[in-house]
Amino acid sequence: MFDSKKIKEIEGQVQTWNEKIEKSLERNPERKKEFQTTSGIPVPRIFTPDAVPGLEYSSDLNFPGEFPFTRGVQPTMYRGRFWTMRQYAGFGTAEDTNQRYRYLLDHGQTGLSVAFDLPTQIGYDSDHPLAQGEVGKVGVAIDSVKDMEVLFDRIPLEQVSTSMTINAPASILLAMYMVVGENQGVAPDKLNGTVQNDILKEYSSRGTYIFPPKPSMRIITNIFEYCTRKVPNWNTISISGYHMREAGCTAVQEVAFTLSNGMAYVEAARKAGLDVDIFAPRLSFFFNAHLDFLKRSPSFGPPGASGRKS
Repeated sequence: MFDSKKIKEIEGQVQTWNEKIEKSLERNPERKKEFQTTSGIPVPRIFTPDAVPGLEYSSDLNFPGEFPFTRGVQPTMYRGRFWTMRQYAGFGTAEDTNQRYRYLLDHGQTGLSVAFDLPTQIGYDSDHPLAQGEVGKVGVAIDSVKDMEVLFDRIPLEQVSTSMTINAPASILLAMYMVVGENQGVAPDKLNGTVQNDILKEYSSRGTYIFPPKPSMRIITNIFEYCTRKVPNWNTISISGYHMREAGCTAVQEVAFTLSNGMAYVEAARKAGLDVDIFAPRLSFFFNAHLDFLKRSPSFGPPGASGRKS
């Protein structure tokens, strides 16, 4: 990938540069002995081509839209189409949140992201004794199809995609959303959006599960199967590392655990008799992008290299 003579020349320049830096540090020492990312990975003062001498362009980097997709999954990325812009929002009653949604859409937002309150997330109605003090606090309270109709009042579901951060009751909330669509005259195959539906990370990171793991996994694969046939433009799961990172794991652990959960969902669906090529295109992922989103880790470099972007 890089000319070996040029790399040797750069190595010599780096050594000279470091010698200058060390002299200047006698007068102005650095604030820390070692700078690290939030995941504890050391960050050198400077990066040069000699950091990845073993890089093979076609297999390690390649073109945009081509495996291993290090330069994006779309060939021209957002030159042709912008990403969907949606703000995670929800509070109080369905009417309160509907007003917020219409305000956001009127001011340029191109999709919706529904935050449900804690009772809704764990399957309690707002009038349940255990819901006292939590109704409408961290999201909108949705107890019925009527609530869902109010939530999306005057919002054309055939034009707006909706992401719903809901897990254990995902099938119920999706069914309500479909009814609202039908009442608007929008067929299920015209709906676009996502249910989070990622129960495994609930056991490790969030705690809003209702059922044991095995029945929960069966519900998830049932959603895969149903949506493949009836709601083909719907993303049936958002396999989430974000919550793991918020719970304290490192970036490397976040990616590892999330991909592990993804493999578990695929395996469960295959055991249920589903064709992976049919349901897999509608599996989505949700990661926590910190300021150190692009970084190099010594554990990911090719033989003889000090690291590679991870």
